[in-house]
Amino acid sequence: MRGLPLAWAVVCCWAPGLVPRAEPGQMTRLRCEVVDAASGAPLAARVYVTDSEGRWLFARPASPEGKVVVYDKQRFERCIEKHTTVSAHPFLVDVHPGLVTVTVERGKEYLPFRGTVEVGTEPVELCVKLRRWIDMAAAGWYSGDTHVHRTMEELPLLLLAEDLNVGLPLTYWVTKAYTPPAMGDKSAAGAVEAKPIYVDATHVIYPVNTEYEIFSVGGKRHTLGAVFALGHRRPFSHGVPPVRPFAREARRQGALLDLDKHSWPWSLMLVPLIGVDLFELANNHCWRTQFGFRAWSQETIPAYMNLERDERGLTEWGWIDYGLQTYYALLNCGFRMKPSAGTASGVHPVPLGFGRVYVFLPDGFSYEKWMEGLGAGRSFVTTGPMLMVKVDGQLPGAVVRRQAGHCRITGVAASARPLRPIQIVLNGRAVRQLQAANHRTSLGGYESPIDVTIPLETSSWVAVRVFEERADQRVRFAHSSPVHLEVPGRPLRPRPEQVEFLAESVRGQLRRNRDVLPPEALEEYELALEAYLQVKPH
Repeated sequence: MRGLPLAWAVVCCWAPGLVPRAEPGQMTRLRCEVVDAASGAPLAARVYVTDSEGRWLFARPASPEGKVVVYDKQRFERCIEKHTTVSAHPFLVDVHPGLVTVTVERGKEYLPFRGTVEVGTEPVELCVKLRRWIDMAAAGWYSGDTHVHRTMEELPLLLLAEDLNVGLPLTYWVTKAYTPPAMGDKSAAGAVEAKPIYVDATHVIYPVNTEYEIFSVGGKRHTLGAVFALGHRRPFSHGVPPVRPFAREARRQGALLDLDKHSWPWSLMLVPLIGVDLFELANNHCWRTQFGFRAWSQETIPAYMNLERDERGLTEWGWIDYGLQTYYALLNCGFRMKPSAGTASGVHPVPLGFGRVYVFLPDGFSYEKWMEGLGAGRSFVTTGPMLMVKVDGQLPGAVVRRQAGHCRITGVAASARPLRPIQIVLNGRAVRQLQAANHRTSLGGYESPIDVTIPLETSSWVAVRVFEERADQRVRFAHSSPVHLEVPGRPLRPRPEQVEFLAESVRGQLRRNRDVLPPEALEEYELALEAYLQVKPH
């Protein structure tokens, strides 16, 4: 047995160094189970298995009560996501004799397991003991994925295996302009009932959510972009564009409007026009596998952002930084969207909940409380670390009237890996960096306390962001929802280049759509442009 800590795993039915030779083409059965290291309770999990030839292998149940969901997606040459989600029961994998690598993960709050087993001709049994490094629900924080394309049949198991508290599948999905979502070309078959579906007391699916993702207008290829309505009660009867009739109906039904990606052609028009609630800071281009979309929307990036690129286009950090800087520009212009996170798992090579948003619920969990907290911004987004902070004693999402002076940021950043310096973000600039303490916890994680003051001269917003220190140079981050501090008589003013970026993005779309969209749709771009032009920069 190689690479398997004895505290986590036990392999039996063979002795090291005495592995029998296999006949060509022979397969051996690997029987596995996953349990909690502390309690011994069986766990649902996500499992990756490869053999010495690099072949991906998938699991099957070891008993009638067991369930598995196979996920096999690839984009581009190196962006591969091939795993099996397994229920809290033993499972089987047929493997070629030789070295077999097993990786087991369970959401964000358990330390991942990776080990190599030498397999011969005799069956092998493996017990993987996953160790929880943090318990966010115990502290009142519950996670969700706001961009889900997995089936209703798969989701109960997936939520448990990823320890994802809320899943919002986009069961209504339309890609053609002017088409109502109930007639959408990608909508789920059949009607869905507008009520939460509880898998257990803290894991829930709400099935009535809509994605408008417009790729064609009048039967011809012409991309507008995507926007979501989350948590409504009935299918919408409106196609888009124009978008205001759909948005008004979404509001009447109590939905939250989620921007999806910031760089779709119409995204920056939507923000002032329909009052978008949520901005996906961890969006569906953030993957566990290699970063893929290096050439996405490069023509729309303003020079002032100075994004990181290489010979193939945007780097992973360049893409994430593009989203952050766009969000900051919108916040500075007065559009107080709250952060969200969505994976589009089901379409892209990424596990459900890889990027997720945590919402603080001090009085216990329910779907209704979680959605209310999401809309209020009592939240942070993450692809790895955890971030629990307050500004002047206020939770993320708060709006506080106060005088100029100093504000205090307190809390803790926690992670499964050491963190780089913690960044305090004031009006879109990282104004302070705090060295992460990275104290090792008894559960195997790292904790870094935050207690710092910064000067406050004008109305401002304050947030915190952290990044893992990683040898592979991948970007794993967390970002808190901002706290807005209003100083009477001293309004927040954006930088001129931020206003020009937003306005010019809409001007460009007016030119692009002039001979494509009807007058009522073009009028919406004019209204959005006017909203940006009314913003006064400093």
